[in-house]
Amino acid sequence: MTPRKRTHLLLSAVLTLSFIIVLVAFQQRDRNAHRRTPELPSSPERPARAKTGPAHQVVSDKSEDPRKETSKTRGPPVLQTKDIFLAVKTTGRFHSSRLALLLQTWISRTKEHTYIFTDSPDAEISSRGFNIIATGCSPEHSHQALSCKMAAEYDHFIASGKTWLCHVDDDNYVNPDVLLSFLAAFPLDSDIYVGKPSLDRPMKAQELLKGNKTREVEFWFATGGAGFCINRRLAEKMAPWASGPRFEQTSALIRLPDDCVMGFIIERRLGVSMIQSSLFHSHLENLNLLTPRDARTQVTLSYGLFENKMNSVELKGVFTKDEDPSRFKTLHCLLYPVTTWCPSANWR
Repeated sequence: MTPRKRTHLLLSAVLTLSFIIVLVAFQQRDRNAHRRTPELPSSPERPARAKTGPAHQVVSDKSEDPRKETSKTRGPPVLQTKDIFLAVKTTGRFHSSRLALLLQTWISRTKEHTYIFTDSPDAEISSRGFNIIATGCSPEHSHQALSCKMAAEYDHFIASGKTWLCHVDDDNYVNPDVLLSFLAAFPLDSDIYVGKPSLDRPMKAQELLKGNKTREVEFWFATGGAGFCINRRLAEKMAPWASGPRFEQTSALIRLPDDCVMGFIIERRLGVSMIQSSLFHSHLENLNLLTPRDARTQVTLSYGLFENKMNSVELKGVFTKDEDPSRFKTLHCLLYPVTTWCPSANWR
């Protein structure tokens, strides 16, 4: 064998041996890889499983407490009926007439959250579980007596911790579901004073100053006869002119009744404008203009004499106008037909 041929054979043998060594190495690494089970990385779509415990448990890939994460993403609290302080102003001589009608109708559905402010105790009403508050105020319809009751409403609301104060008179029907939806639409970080004025212009008054001087002031106010609402954020700012005896003292400065005093404090002292809403109604407007469909969607309704005629919303039902001149019973049975005292006969 020639030297050249011997060199060629030797080179071929070396190359073959090298190939075999490399092949064996790859096969060994592949076998080792199959002995280990790879751990899947955690992701939002596929959380990592806990290494111990039941299979349904999930281990977060974040070190932060998951309860803190929940509190960050939770939205503002949902307003509930229990968050509304419904204040009804009345007097002893109307307990068995006006107030009795409200207790039978809408207050029966908001009993725990409605507070009746009056000048006379009533053991019979209290025994039925209604929140009746005898203020000790005069039964007169003077601006001092009315402001005395509003002062009591304000102080009780502040002490309650509730979110909204809504005031109505004893001739108002309140639709609690509409009221709740209405108030829930307002932002929590604003000062809210909402209602309906009884005038088409701002109220003018003479404010008493030191030295027996006066000055003319103008402001809008929401009439108590239609009802109005203020939120806690605004109510707390009113304290320097409304808490304790201060509300009556402020009333004495302008010599006007309670609803006017509310407007004076809010608009003149705090610079917050009243929000006018057409969903509040008093007996000072023509309620016949409301359609039966409208009546179901209002926050408040009222009744009373207007231009020497009974002024109430026009509704057809099983109650005649003599049986139900206010139409509150008729409306209540339309809204809540399963009420026990609502007649089951066809509407006529």
